[in-house]
Amino acid sequence: MLGKLYAITERSLIGGSLKLAVEQAVTGGAGLIQLREKNISDEQYIAYAREVLGICRQYDVPLIINDNINVCRLSGADGVHLGQGDAPAKTAREILGSRAIIGVTAKTAKQAERAYYDGADYIGSGAVFGTTTKDDAKKMDISVLKAITAVSKLPVYAIGGINAANISRLAGSGIYGVAVVSGIFKGDIKSNAQKLAEAIERL
Repeated sequence: MLGKLYAITERSLIGGSLKLAVEQAVTGGAGLIQLREKNISDEQYIAYAREVLGICRQYDVPLIINDNINVCRLSGADGVHLGQGDAPAKTAREILGSRAIIGVTAKTAKQAERAYYDGADYIGSGAVFGTTTKDDAKKMDISVLKAITAVSKLPVYAIGGINAANISRLAGSGIYGVAVVSGIFKGDIKSNAQKLAEAIERL
């Protein structure tokens, strides 16, 4: 079963040890970790993944790799998250096998349905409150999020600018959980995660 609080790393926010930051997120209540890296080599990406994987294994929390199927396969991570511009979920499934966790970004109900038929395990939808961590992310109206959750046969994570102060606005949207970057990794990581984990249960 997938954790409802999904922490997505951003090293520019962390500043210090990536491994320690992930451990703080997990002990605070994150039940799923995504390693998101841009503009680095596969070799460096794999090294970061293996560093974080030890912590994830220790706490029995799955590690998902953003965008890169090859890094997921070679690092031993538990799965991959794919955007609409990446390979389809069915390709990832063929490469990574039946036990891999495969997530897909869906910004429309049609994309969510396609992800299901392609063999994905979950959907990520947003940016529900805007975001400062992805340059190309457009704000998603809550009505669109509700349309996605209404048709999706898969768990839907809302993403984009979510923190402990605004998460309550997602009540009634039909989401399974939330995926969070700065709302966890900016400031007191463990405390941020604890507050969000508690707030999810009240939605």
